[in-house]
Amino acid sequence: MAPRNSLKFFSLLISSFAIVQMTMAGDPDILTDFVVPPNLSASKITGSFFTYTALRTIAAATTFNVTKVSMSEFPALNGQSVSYAVLQYPAGTTNPPHVHPRSAELLFLFHGSLEVGFVDTTNKLYTQTLQAGDIFVFPKGLVHFQYNADPKVFAFAVSAFGSANAGTSSLPKALFATDIDDDALAISFKTDVATIQKLKAGLASKP
Repeated sequence: MAPRNSLKFFSLLISSFAIVQMTMAGDPDILTDFVVPPNLSASKITGSFFTYTALRTIAAATTFNVTKVSMSEFPALNGQSVSYAVLQYPAGTTNPPHVHPRSAELLFLFHGSLEVGFVDTTNKLYTQTLQAGDIFVFPKGLVHFQYNADPKVFAFAVSAFGSANAGTSSLPKALFATDIDDDALAISFKTDVATIQKLKAGLASKP
């Protein structure tokens, strides 16, 4: 192999390794024990900085509700690649299909029962009925949902994420509560514009 071709080959190989490493990475690694917010001095940080107390006053919800504990709510999580969400499902409510682009989700059901599932990239659906004490994992970036099918019993769960900011994109909102062209949606869903407009109107109305 000619020297010039060898150089190109090794450059391509090194670039490939770099791309693989980037795709494997989650949150960026930090070079300190923790990230000090710009408005704080490291000398003034105490144990309270690493303590989140807002869940002490969490109240029972009358509609499906998610209380996030990510780096936005709890700055000490910045750089730690972890976060939580507390999920409340009154009887007959659902967490609509959505994705977390930056993390898998590990859901622990404390109370009640849930129908859960996700769809893989071959469009295969995996579902399970969870009982209190069960744990279910939703792989990173895949469409998933939870549904409390019980007409009477409240369900309560906590989800853990391998990112300080897992991100959430709700499919109903992303598709029908944005400015995507009605004709494009009608063609995509093999329906008519009037149906698309009804879906948009339903999402725009208050519950």
